[in-house]
Amino acid sequence: MREDKEMPERKRERLRQEELKRNPIGNMNDAFNRAETGFLADWLGSLGWRGTGILLLAIILGAIIAALFFK
Repeated sequence: MREDKEMPERKRERLRQEELKRNPIGNMNDAFNRAETGFLADWLGSLGWRGTGILLLAIILGAIIAALFFK
C-alpha cells in the first residue's frame, strides 16, 4: 500500500510506534496524563463517524430511559 493511500488508523499507529522508538520516556508521561493527552479523541477517532453516532444515540436513549424509570 502506498504511503499517500494509507488509512488514517494505520498512519496514526505507525506514527505512534515511530514516536515510541524515538522517545520511550514520553510514553510514560502520556500514561500518567491520559485524560490530558486526548485519550477520548483517539478512541472516538478509531470508532469512525458511524460508531460515534451509535455511541451518542445509546447514551441519549439510556439517559431518557433512566429519567423515565426514576421519575
